[in-house]
Amino acid sequence: QVHLVESGGGTVQPGGSLRLSCAASGSISSILSMTWYRRAPGNQRELVAAIISGGSTNYADSVKGRFTIARDNAKNTVYLQMNSLKPEDTAVYFCNVASKTIWGAMSDAWGQGTQVTVSS
Repeated sequence: QVHLVESGGGTVQPGGSLRLSCAASGSISSILSMTWYRRAPGNQRELVAAIISGGSTNYADSVKGRFTIARDNAKNTVYLQMNSLKPEDTAVYFCNVASKTIWGAMSDAWGQGTQVTVSS
């Protein structure tokens, strides 16, 4: 079983910054990818940023140049640094971790979600 704990959401003014964290724990043998998604009211869930085991990253066009995803392998933690936040970034942000467990099974774990609100 893989368990995720997210933190770092909150309310910020336009142009401000926030950093989200997602720590994975449990029966992890290796992490394949760590991804941030978000879902705004009335919208479908969308991929925000992802980082794979080799370190390659991928971003949604809407956040390129403003958001940075990074991971701490020793802590099994992924971060999302969000700068120059806009009201349209307001959403619930979810962390997803794809991993292989110590028993060789594949795991696809989701965090509980953290609210990010950008408002003046």
